[in-house]
Amino acid sequence: MELTGRALLYTLGAVAAATLLATLWLWPRLARQRPLALLGRLGLLAVVQLCVLSVLLLSVNDAYGFYSSWNDLLHPGGAPVALAAAHAPGAAPAGAALVRPTDEGGLAGVRDVLPAGPPEQVGRVDSVRITGTESGLSDQVFVYLPPEYFNPRYARARFPVLLALAGYPGPSLALIDGLRLPSAAAELQRDGRMAPTVVVMARPTVAPPRNTECVDVPGGPRAETWFAKDVPAALRSAYRVGRSASSWGVFGYSTGGSCALRMAMRDPGAFGSAAALHADYTVPADRWTDGDLFRGDRAAAQHSDLNWRLANLPAPATSLLVVSTRAEEDFAATEQFLAGAQKVAAAHPEFRVDSLVLPDGGHSFETWRRELPAALEWFGDHLAPPADREPRP
Repeated sequence: MELTGRALLYTLGAVAAATLLATLWLWPRLARQRPLALLGRLGLLAVVQLCVLSVLLLSVNDAYGFYSSWNDLLHPGGAPVALAAAHAPGAAPAGAALVRPTDEGGLAGVRDVLPAGPPEQVGRVDSVRITGTESGLSDQVFVYLPPEYFNPRYARARFPVLLALAGYPGPSLALIDGLRLPSAAAELQRDGRMAPTVVVMARPTVAPPRNTECVDVPGGPRAETWFAKDVPAALRSAYRVGRSASSWGVFGYSTGGSCALRMAMRDPGAFGSAAALHADYTVPADRWTDGDLFRGDRAAAQHSDLNWRLANLPAPATSLLVVSTRAEEDFAATEQFLAGAQKVAAAHPEFRVDSLVLPDGGHSFETWRRELPAALEWFGDHLAPPADREPRP
């Protein structure tokens, strides 16, 4: 059973209930003041507490996505190190494909991902593991393919791609189960408000449980290289997707939104557009980033500070959408970033910034789901549509 699957949680819940009932039934029989009876009572208490604690820990992990698989839990941070040792940067692992199907991630336990029907009518969501050749990282992602991908009329088409990033420490499954991204994208595409687009759903936590903020950590995981180089290269090798920056966009909420803005501004040759829901604009210094993600490298820290980049570096050729609410805890930071970005955009037409600010709403999926359609429709105006496509019949 998968770590994030409902089956494991329900099974452990049933076991916890059974052990509690067994304890109530056996306790009178172990009431004697003898060594074996005492050990029996201690054993029952230990088993009940272990079962209850396991259910609580699984529930918390399902809610916040600290670990998305047994491999993440049993070998935290181990996969990137092993992969980096297995092959040199720039060379594909011997005998291994860059994109492999996998049953990781818990997709089987999610209902109503897409309406029932064949792929040529409703699309399809793939669960795949991507192996990076530049960063040495490997992770599981979900790939939504629109119905047109399976239509012979589009057999020569290369589709635009939206790389969607969850918040920290959420798993990529949160984009499906919490944000309901595939169904929202499918609905907008059916209504003609968004071109047929491949949506790749990933998590920013490429070296769990550490928060890398999607940057290349000095002496650590090369998360920016993974997202800006490895993921696009791998997907182009396995799917019919666009090759130009104009056909690639990046989207995210919370930490994923911070990553989206940062990558579009730092790597405009990889991503021509980005939309962020309730993002931050600087890399935090907290326990999840090990206090100082850049280990004293002041230049690296500055280049990852989006306000510093606006004030000190040339304007990137990219388009940004910033989405937030006035009720957001740190809305002042959003106002500061938008003021700086709009000033730069006024002087540099290659850099464009739009904003959507709602009067209320918190840092939650309920708010993000309200904002999602507008963000996706914005991408419909900024991602290059599939080439060689024919009109719908």
